[in-house]
Amino acid sequence: MLDRIMASDLRYLMAVSYVVLANNQITNRFIERRHDMPVQAWSALYAIAQFPGLRARDIQVLFPRPQNTISRAVALLVRRGHVREDPLPDDARAKGLHPTAQGLALLDRILEPVAARQAELMSPLTRSEQEDFLALCRKLAAGPLLTRSQVMG
Repeated sequence: MLDRIMASDLRYLMAVSYVVLANNQITNRFIERRHDMPVQAWSALYAIAQFPGLRARDIQVLFPRPQNTISRAVALLVRRGHVREDPLPDDARAKGLHPTAQGLALLDRILEPVAARQAELMSPLTRSEQEDFLALCRKLAAGPLLTRSQVMG
């Protein structure tokens, strides 16, 4: 069945979907069981640690998800003490997000198995193929039609 889908008219979309969904099934399940945290929360924590002071709405640039999903994830992180919110001087409603020491310690525990999973997932590819894959993904991500569509409104 998989070979047939991967040879269909929708093969490129199906290939991307299959890889992403299969990986998410493993990674998400691990993090949810181990840390009682949905993928939206740990990826938001990762973004906040990489870019301290970023706003919740800026997380959408890195992880295209509905804003209410990101807002719920940030609220969970704040409630659990992994992130603190600081008011921004130029916008009374917006808050800059910063990881706490507790949040950074949690992220360290999450990143080790996630990095190992990344190595596992990419292991069938040579180093050169991995770099080609990344370059192609960057090209798709930089394009204007990844997060919006002219044909689907």
